[in-house]
Amino acid sequence: MELRGAGFAANKKLMGPLEQMARKHIEHQITDPELRARVTPDYTIGCKRVLFSSDYYPALQRPDVDLVTDPITGITETGVMTADGAEHSADVIIYATGFKVVESVTSLNVAGREGRKLTPESLEAYRGVTVSGFPNLFLVLGPNTGLGHTSVVFMIETQIQHIMSCLRILARDHGDVIEVNEAAQRDYNVELQRRLRDSVWNAGGCHSWYLDADGVNRTIWPGFTFEYWARTRRARRSAYTVTPG
Repeated sequence: MELRGAGFAANKKLMGPLEQMARKHIEHQITDPELRARVTPDYTIGCKRVLFSSDYYPALQRPDVDLVTDPITGITETGVMTADGAEHSADVIIYATGFKVVESVTSLNVAGREGRKLTPESLEAYRGVTVSGFPNLFLVLGPNTGLGHTSVVFMIETQIQHIMSCLRILARDHGDVIEVNEAAQRDYNVELQRRLRDSVWNAGGCHSWYLDADGVNRTIWPGFTFEYWARTRRARRSAYTVTPG
């Protein structure tokens, strides 16, 4: 799973064999050419979350299942309206529109120095863990620590190590307040967004919940998890300011 990071982040052309395998999988599981065309993505594999399943496509071919791909234009008292003018009756509607990853942080309603707020349009962090202007605030699964290719649990464990490292700096320096420097946070995020620019998550030809309303990727870590571990597990003292309470 980790190997896919090379294609997702480094060079999208490396995803060719995996995309071909996925297309063969669809061809093998769906016999109807029209249905096959409707479920085949028109973007580079990995641009959205990759589905690993052996029973999803067969389920779409059941006699009691209809696949509707026309855009939804409205919800009525009895069902769902689509762009072709049809109303599809429904007893239950399940919304599966993706995750609100930015809002999961900004909705914390935390105030920093001088009443500063975490806002969706400017949300960023250093290593995805600490935020300039918010002393003693530590995030787990903060901005740009999500993954599209392997286990996020490892990222969480690494972030906990980073937080513990910050606490050890506080204890060693006999401080009560620790805060990441604004310059360190800015440099980190400039480089991070540069790496994301040509990644499959940004340039794969789709719109996903990885991107915010302005098309900025505030969700994904643009590389391998072992790289994040190596760069993040120990906090750099030079990146932080420690002061008495």
